[in-house]
Amino acid sequence: MNSQIISSKKLASSILDLYIRISFGGSFRVNIQLPTVWNSGWVEVICGSMFSGKTEELIRRIKRAQIAKQKVQIFKPLIDTRYSPEHVTSHSAMRIDAKPIGNIEEIMTFLEDNTRIVAIDEAQFFSPTIVEITQRLANRGLRVIIAGLDLDYRGIPFGPMPLLMATSEFVTKMSAICTVCGNTASRTQRLKLESLENNNSQVLVGADEFYEARCRKCYEPPAEVMV
Repeated sequence: MNSQIISSKKLASSILDLYIRISFGGSFRVNIQLPTVWNSGWVEVICGSMFSGKTEELIRRIKRAQIAKQKVQIFKPLIDTRYSPEHVTSHSAMRIDAKPIGNIEEIMTFLEDNTRIVAIDEAQFFSPTIVEITQRLANRGLRVIIAGLDLDYRGIPFGPMPLLMATSEFVTKMSAICTVCGNTASRTQRLKLESLENNNSQVLVGADEFYEARCRKCYEPPAEVMV
């Protein structure tokens, strides 16, 4: 029995490096490590279109953990200043304190010893390195909760979200209500505004002044991706 435990520990302590190359304005190498202990953490991804309640669900999970007196640290991208630069805020005005960061690696700098849960909002805006960072956190035994857009306004997988979904233990797909017909919405429609100079940029931070939730039928893809 003891020999089985020892061999299991040896097996658990071995690290397998997996290298994934993806296109994100260039090629990146993402180093994903398998857990080195059996009692490891996990990664949860909350995804969906805009106005689907992703941030509300993220805040709900955070508050439940805080009620249980678990230490939670919350991070958001520096460019997301729509409602408050230092809060994660939902479209329904739910909000919670957060640390804005410009680079995903900053999480490891700000991480406190007694933290049990790390929450990340608007994950689609971070570099693919977020995949490695979240794996490292989970392998330390932390629970990692991520929220982000799975598709951009063109209906194309957004940034590192596909890899985060693939390497997580739990994925929750949220849906909105189509503003045109009222059916279940899974797409984000960018409104065509003549005053918008960067209407073709993938990253355009905004809310209902720029976007609407649409179903598959009512969604109108931009001309460059129409088939």
